[in-house]
Amino acid sequence: MNSTAMWASEIARQHLETSLPRRWTHTQGVARQARSLATALGGHADLLEAAAWLHDIGYAPDLNITGFHPLDGARYLRDVHQADDHLCQLVAHHSCALIEARERGLADELVNEFGPDAPELTKALIYCDMTTSPDGRELRVEDRLSEIRNRYGPNHLITRAISTASPHLVSAVHYVRALKALT
Repeated sequence: MNSTAMWASEIARQHLETSLPRRWTHTQGVARQARSLATALGGHADLLEAAAWLHDIGYAPDLNITGFHPLDGARYLRDVHQADDHLCQLVAHHSCALIEARERGLADELVNEFGPDAPELTKALIYCDMTTSPDGRELRVEDRLSEIRNRYGPNHLITRAISTASPHLVSAVHYVRALKALT
């Protein structure tokens, strides 16, 4: 594990391990998936692994300000740790977060603070997140999407957002899986 990923794993552990143990287990699995892409990503592997460790940091009770974890997590990293802009953008935009931000009325804030476009490595982070169960196990993207829909129920805004994002999420996972197979 390189230095940025080591720092990120410690920050995630401090905020998630005790307060949200299941989220911590998921995060560990997402980071494991990121490490599996190291050969394919070369010099970008450390940044992806750091983003994997930190993608759900905004769920931590002490960081939850807006109730929208990508925005809360990215703001915390930027404002408290002065983290790398690319890392903050990955956290802010992970797993098609802009779609959910629109559902929550937070799209303008997300775009104004972290840009309108998902940054480089977003597909790789989607792969890591969307192929990891809440319990940290690897699973198919279709099963992960189904689990999210079932967890929140048919009328929840997260279900609406994930349904809208599903084609993008599935496409990203397949793209990264194909890239991984080439290495």
